[in-house]
Amino acid sequence: MSDKPAVACEELWCTFAGGRQALAGVSFRLPAGGLTAIIGRSGCGKTTLLRIAAGLERPTRGRIRFVGADGSTQAMVRGAVALCFQEPRLLPWRKVVDNVALPLELAGVSRRERVARAEKVIHAAGLDGAQSRLPAQLSGGMRMRVALARALVTEPAVLLLDEPCSSVDEFTRMQLDEEILRVWQTSGATTLLVTHSVSEAVFLADTIVIMRRARVHSIHPVSLAQGSRDRTSREFSLEVEQVMRLLAHAAGVVLQ
Repeated sequence: MSDKPAVACEELWCTFAGGRQALAGVSFRLPAGGLTAIIGRSGCGKTTLLRIAAGLERPTRGRIRFVGADGSTQAMVRGAVALCFQEPRLLPWRKVVDNVALPLELAGVSRRERVARAEKVIHAAGLDGAQSRLPAQLSGGMRMRVALARALVTEPAVLLLDEPCSSVDEFTRMQLDEEILRVWQTSGATTLLVTHSVSEAVFLADTIVIMRRARVHSIHPVSLAQGSRDRTSREFSLEVEQVMRLLAHAAGVVLQ
């Protein structure tokens, strides 16, 4: 089994107490090493899907499985999956390097090795020089980059991003998107991003999954070349418009 597998979501159903249905037969595949974005209105099931992938929720029916290059499958291995939350959730009394190294510390990795591995992802996240700072000494964007580095320090096969830029301003979001793109390309992890920003989804993703009321409404392959997407270009604007129309159709809204 490759350490960067594809991920198959197979007929996922999730019904909460009281009968509220969060997912209803959701099926799609995350390409190995690709970045897939999920968009949709609040309450459509995006975060529930992410939490199931992270092992934080159990589906009522269905499963998520790793798929190897040879087509073989296996159950999701929890240690091979990393989740980056909406909020950085850093420990305020720990320096950047120790926050990043925390998953390795919990896994019993020696201090020398975990610091070396933390330094590597700190560099990849553009945080050189911040190793000894405390979270209170960092901007919101820098704290989010620390959280991203912490998620990557275990070298996960699958990276889950739950609206990682939702708490920052638009300019900082664009900067963070550049960092996310760079560290994703460096890590090669199969990545699933939940976002409310169509522009962010188009900038980052190979594929965009549009959800509506607990179901997959449509799947849109992004036609722009990865790594050369100019937000100010006409081509980018047209791609955003196309996805906006799909999202509006899913929401039952007519765009003028």
